[in-house]
Amino acid sequence: MVKVDQVVGIRVITLDEVDSTNEYAKSIAREVPEGTVVVARRQTAGRGRKGRRWASPEGGLWVSVILKPPKVDPRLVFVGALAVTDTLADFGIPCGIKWPNDVWAGGKKIAGALTEGKVGEYTILGVGLNVNNPIPEELRETATAMVNFTGVRMPLERVLERLLFHLDGWYRVFKERPEIMMAKVRERTFILGRVVRVVEDNDVLIGRAVDVLDDGSLLLDIDGQLRRVLYGDVSLRFL
Repeated sequence: MVKVDQVVGIRVITLDEVDSTNEYAKSIAREVPEGTVVVARRQTAGRGRKGRRWASPEGGLWVSVILKPPKVDPRLVFVGALAVTDTLADFGIPCGIKWPNDVWAGGKKIAGALTEGKVGEYTILGVGLNVNNPIPEELRETATAMVNFTGVRMPLERVLERLLFHLDGWYRVFKERPEIMMAKVRERTFILGRVVRVVEDNDVLIGRAVDVLDDGSLLLDIDGQLRRVLYGDVSLRFL
């Protein structure tokens, strides 16, 4: 059932297989209403940030949402991260955000979000959530799935319903009260207060993560000097 004021999920396109839900969403973005969702049972060329391959076998949720915000805003990725944390909470799975776009549970990655699009036309918010899908052998030390916490296979339709509900809610907050969204991001970012290693372009930075600022950047304390990081790959450094 579609709510009167619903945006995300106003239309859902379900595919058995696709190379990438984000690529498919891009191909139809101009012709469909904002909030159209593309869901695939499996992706053959799923990817994460910086073009990295994302294993997307059957059993997971591979979702792309077509959004048309008034301007480009990198903070839109947090809509995906927050929606995932709320969805996992609905099923009793504790988790946290690893800035800027991953969600971890039990010390491992369980989901990721990605935004891309065309300035002035659309933004695609892609979310990959490991639900019942097997984790490849080479990733089992660093990745996990919902089924590993629940002990039983999850109903994908129910997980998708909750995910779209939370995506819609956080997209509304993003548009109307972004400061509230960022306060929640700050609250759920588990790397704050910890020493992290950040790869930013060709620079490697090591420091204590102090804060996530309202513009979405990460504030690092590097030997007493504060450094603002706009984007990058964050890996925890355990001392």
